[in-house]
Amino acid sequence: MAQSASPETIASQARRLYTEELVKGLVDLVQAALEGARSLLDKPSEHATFQRRRDLLHGLNQGAQAWHRSIVTGLRQVLLGGVSATKAAEWPQAGSARDTLTLVSDDTIELEIVTSRLALAIMDRASWEFADLRSRVAFLEQRNELDPHDLLRAHVLARIVFDAWRASGQTLDSWRELQAVLHEEFALLVEEAYHETNRWLVAQDVLPDVDLRPFIRRSRTHPNAPLGWHAGTGMGYPAGGGGLGMGGVTDSQLFGPSGYGGANASPGAGPGGGYGPGQGYASGYDSLGPGPGRGPGFTRLPGGAVGDETRLMTRAAPLARSRDHAEAVLGRLNRLIGRHVPQFGVSTQTLRLKAPGDVPTRLSPALARAIETAQQGIKQRLAPTSQQGEPLVTTPVMLDELHQRKQVLKKAAATPEERATIEIVALLFQSILTEERIPASVRVWFARLQMPVLRVAVTEPDFFATIDHPARRLIDRMGACVMGFDTAAHGMAGSTSDALEREIKRVVQVVEAYPDTGRRVFQTVLTEFEKFLEHYFKNENEATKKGVSLAQQVEQRETLAIQYTIELRRMLNEVPVQEGVRQFLFHVWADVLATTAVRYGAPAEQTKTMKRAAADLIWSASAKVTREERAEVIRRLPLLLKSLREGMASAGMDTARQDEQIQQLNNSLAAAFTAKAAVIPDDRLRELMERLETLEELLPDAQDVDIDESMVLDLSGHQSSELEVVLDGGSMPTPAMVAWARELQVGSWYMLDRGGHSEPVQLAWHGMRKQLSLFVTSQGRCVLFQQHRLAAYLQAGHLLPAQDEALTVRATRSALAKLDVDASRLLS
Repeated sequence: MAQSASPETIASQARRLYTEELVKGLVDLVQAALEGARSLLDKPSEHATFQRRRDLLHGLNQGAQAWHRSIVTGLRQVLLGGVSATKAAEWPQAGSARDTLTLVSDDTIELEIVTSRLALAIMDRASWEFADLRSRVAFLEQRNELDPHDLLRAHVLARIVFDAWRASGQTLDSWRELQAVLHEEFALLVEEAYHETNRWLVAQDVLPDVDLRPFIRRSRTHPNAPLGWHAGTGMGYPAGGGGLGMGGVTDSQLFGPSGYGGANASPGAGPGGGYGPGQGYASGYDSLGPGPGRGPGFTRLPGGAVGDETRLMTRAAPLARSRDHAEAVLGRLNRLIGRHVPQFGVSTQTLRLKAPGDVPTRLSPALARAIETAQQGIKQRLAPTSQQGEPLVTTPVMLDELHQRKQVLKKAAATPEERATIEIVALLFQSILTEERIPASVRVWFARLQMPVLRVAVTEPDFFATIDHPARRLIDRMGACVMGFDTAAHGMAGSTSDALEREIKRVVQVVEAYPDTGRRVFQTVLTEFEKFLEHYFKNENEATKKGVSLAQQVEQRETLAIQYTIELRRMLNEVPVQEGVRQFLFHVWADVLATTAVRYGAPAEQTKTMKRAAADLIWSASAKVTREERAEVIRRLPLLLKSLREGMASAGMDTARQDEQIQQLNNSLAAAFTAKAAVIPDDRLRELMERLETLEELLPDAQDVDIDESMVLDLSGHQSSELEVVLDGGSMPTPAMVAWARELQVGSWYMLDRGGHSEPVQLAWHGMRKQLSLFVTSQGRCVLFQQHRLAAYLQAGHLLPAQDEALTVRATRSALAKLDVDASRLLS
């Protein structure tokens, strides 16, 4: 390092800078919270929800100053003195929080849940910046890990924030109402603070090889936002209060006598002694004394005034973030290797510019022979299981075998690029084979993929340059399906894992059988594996096949109901049908027709009976001006009412709701008897009857139907002991979350937070156009989501992927860590 200051001093300055960045962003954050509360209040809602949101906005307006001041004070206390012994005793300790059994209050549990979720939201956004910062600070302080309650950890800030929230008079219910906004804003703020601290440490030459991640900024000031609580408008800060915007807390009070402003700190210049946008921090921070970035060799970081404060762009779509992260990891790997093996970087860059599979690099003859010999030896040495099904080889034995093969392969390699490729692939598989969540009986098949992957990695260097290489995707897909697929841990039938293991075995054997086909064999078996998963959950998995069958019936029924509704609307568009009858046909009888058609088939007599009931109802509700017509209605009425009740009962409607519908129809029939209803011409009635008889021929294409929550009539009718339909919960999803919900892959695992507890679930089925999705719990319970509700759960963090990154990406990061320590192994 090139600094004159000691490493400990630089680490201390980094924490101060991190705290300063948080404080600078708090003004805009509180303003964003107020704007979020106003937006919630403006949305249509039930009366109880409206009252709750009104109370939230009122309380936040009154307590914004106190909340802001308490956060600043909490940060100051932790910065200067750390977490006190008392506080540390109250906070959960990693690995020891529940070593003794004690009674814990509901308030304490709620506190831990709220702060944990906030910390999780922060780390979901900022985990990679934090990982880099943690590495740099630990390096400076010559330790392996930060303290459990280090100021830099997200859960420390989360506890400060929520303690301040309650101290300012806000409630737990208010926090929950505004939780999505608060999670978003704090995640953005912390990621920027981490980034700025990393940037300063890089400027101090602290681990510069840990790449500074790209950071896109946007202005946080909403062009139409009114002056908020911090502008002295009476919406929180009264005129004349505030000082530096911390309710009288000056820089010297915040950072102590160490030179952070001291007597030179200027109060803000906002109205009435407060500060408005663009003021306050402009003067307050420009006069800061020595501190992080104000000692020798420090360059002032951009920004300073609140009005000029910038933050990250709106949270990126999860798919984009995941892809960006994976590509960043691959980019770091290629740059590191390129520094030691220059030709390796040239070859991967060249492959980026070519179409996949074009002009593959040729294996040197000696290495080709060595790979073939190694492949045969591994197949013999790593026999998967005994006749009793027990693994014959342990992970250490597999690793030792592959290590010995690696040394032989390196001796046969003809170029530095080949030797480097052998080392990297070996490191990747070393990480994969030590992944504890992969069952031992499956690891052997991953081990047998090492030689085929090595062959394709040498001949197609874009294996290291793109995350879309089919060999990578195959390993990631199989890994996502088996991670946590432990029958003992999850209580699932042994045949479940057996079927999946047989398919993985088949996939690996096919890859081994076609060594010279490169990516094509990987792409072929990947497609086959996807088809297997669809078939497996539908027909073989005992825990899911009944649920999938029920989910398909739900989808078929809801699709048909929507199709019937659409066609009935067309049929009755210009027919003078009484409004009560019209709404009954659209909202009730369309579902009855769909249920009957799914249960008995469209041509069945039961379905025709329901259609005739619709036609009779339309005729009965038209004007009856003669005594004969009225007598005919009275004669038909008992049979019509019987058919109507039978149809509604078949659709799952209880007796009370049936009575309500019948009463409304009675009103329509009474109107017809008094000749208040419009007359439907006989020829038009005959035309309607004929169209109802052939209704299925007129239905719109099912592919054009979207099963969204506004059109689904009542999914609660599908609830049963074998199928749980999720009807509520989550947060209003963004379009990015809806897109993510469509891209979830069958077979992958998630943690579902529902009904006050969390449990692992596996995605077992996607419906047509992925409008419905079925998950199965480890106990075999099936849970059905409509697409929008699934996105809402993803948005709220109630459904989280079991893997935060793909298996090969994690393995690549592991390889990078080893190469950072000793890059010479690439050429040894």
